[in-house]
Amino acid sequence: MTDTPQRLLIIDDHPLFRRGVMQLIREVPEFEVVGEASSGQEGIELAQQLVPDMILLDLNMKDMGGVEVLKVIKASGSDARVVMLTVSDAEADLVACLRAGADGYLLKEMEPEDLLAKLQEAAAGRMPLSERLTALLAHSLRAETQPRDPDAAGLTEQERRILELIAAGKSNKLIARELDIAEGTVKVHVKHLLRKLNLRSRVEAAVWAIEHRSDRR
Repeated sequence: MTDTPQRLLIIDDHPLFRRGVMQLIREVPEFEVVGEASSGQEGIELAQQLVPDMILLDLNMKDMGGVEVLKVIKASGSDARVVMLTVSDAEADLVACLRAGADGYLLKEMEPEDLLAKLQEAAAGRMPLSERLTALLAHSLRAETQPRDPDAAGLTEQERRILELIAAGKSNKLIARELDIAEGTVKVHVKHLLRKLNLRSRVEAAVWAIEHRSDRR
């Protein structure tokens, strides 16, 4: 961060929350609140007028959703870093905001000192996320790269049979015995099917198989 305070705009339709954030930010010299908006449309207008360095944006507002506001601000060419500050810890909301160009995603339940630390991260050019959302994002990104079904994965008939036996909890030795093949051959097939499914372990493969077996019913 530079010596010049980060000029901050708050867009949130809850007046008490806005007031609380402003009081918190006034305690530190690194930030200066230059405006507050009680609706998405007002926030868009103030973002254009005030040209802030950073915008704290609520996700769920009555007039416009935060994702829509975010898209408008980003499309306008604004250089402001937009950090979502919301109560929603839903994976879908997190991914939607990041796809729309959010520069961070924080939960309102955070401790005040943690919020300030995350805002300082944003001001330094990093993407702040509430701690428990990091694993959620990783799961979402992994899920997006996984095939929808065995056909999409390009599994061979033998790999499909082995996957079903893995889901049934059978070891490589038992799978080899049931399919009348060498245990080493089973290991090679397991390695290949894990790569095709973008999974890391037999446990993940078993869960994937069970989930997609139910999808086909």
